Amino acid sequence: MNRHVTGALALAAVAGAVRLAPHLRRKTAAASAVAVDLRSPAMFVPLQVTSAATARFVRRLGSPPFSFPPRIRHDVRTVPGRDGRPPVRVHLYERADRARPTGVLYWIHGGGFVIGNPELSHGYCTMFADELNVLVVSVDYRLAPENVFPEGLEDCYSGLLWVQDRAAELGIDPTRIAVGGDSAGGGLAACLAQLTHDRAEVDLCFQLLVYPMLDDRTVLRSDHRGTGEFIWRPASNEFGWTSYLGRPPVADDAPAYAAGARRADLTGLPPAWVGVGDLDLFHAEDVAYAERLRAAGVECELVVVPGMYHGTDGLPGTSDSPTMIVFNAAKVAALRPHIG
Repeated sequence: MNRHVTGALALAAVAGAVRLAPHLRRKTAAASAVAVDLRSPAMFVPLQVTSAATARFVRRLGSPPFSFPPRIRHDVRTVPGRDGRPPVRVHLYERADRARPTGVLYWIHGGGFVIGNPELSHGYCTMFADELNVLVVSVDYRLAPENVFPEGLEDCYSGLLWVQDRAAELGIDPTRIAVGGDSAGGGLAACLAQLTHDRAEVDLCFQLLVYPMLDDRTVLRSDHRGTGEFIWRPASNEFGWTSYLGRPPVADDAPAYAAGARRADLTGLPPAWVGVGDLDLFHAEDVAYAERLRAAGVECELVVVPGMYHGTDGLPGTSDSPTMIVFNAAKVAALRPHIG
């Protein structure tokens, strides 16, 4: 490599470091609020999903390899879409010694409506299937911006109907169907609980909402009170909601079942568990939703983890930390009385 090219690369590196300096200074200052065992180099990665191009890039990265324990059976099925929609892929997880019939957890992966896939939830789904000895079904829904609301939610609904319709074949008790998800998947799970309540075709027994993405109006806030500094930041949130809705969020309107927090009457929804960190961008909307569920007479357990940011339990080096062990145990404990 000649010296001119070397010099140009060096100048580019310096310019990049200068551009990153404010980012790193802000991140370093914010990191002091993070619980010690939840600090990870991934907190400082500058990549944010803020455009269709970055969403496509992240999707191309794929999923890391996952080794299933020998006692876990994993299968993939393709199920029919509802009302002429395309088929839906679902993953099934169960222990080899599952004594049928059992309850079932219907899981929806996260990714801000624009990235993610069921393979990224292998760890979650294996944990629930193993510790509760139930069937776990994870759905692969279509992503935005290519597919705007309600396509992703309707994919989730198609998969859920298939689970109920195949209850005998799958060895599940149709009165013990719980829905759950993390981030955007948690938001979809909340909306799916609302949709099933109104359509009255499936009777859910529980909803497990892990730092759910519930309220498009968070995009309109300018003061996030120290939240949203890590992993999922306000700019990504704006892109995610805009992509999913097919237009930017507005204060006074959103389609029914698009944003769970928008629903006025929460009466009659299934019991819920809501878990979120106090540094998560979704902290305020999640706490507000849990309080509204309780006010509507819905049994709801709220767990707020000090020093936890968004997606902490999925990062290398933090997923097996003491704080995350307790957090994951709380999810399992919440599900056990309903489907375990």
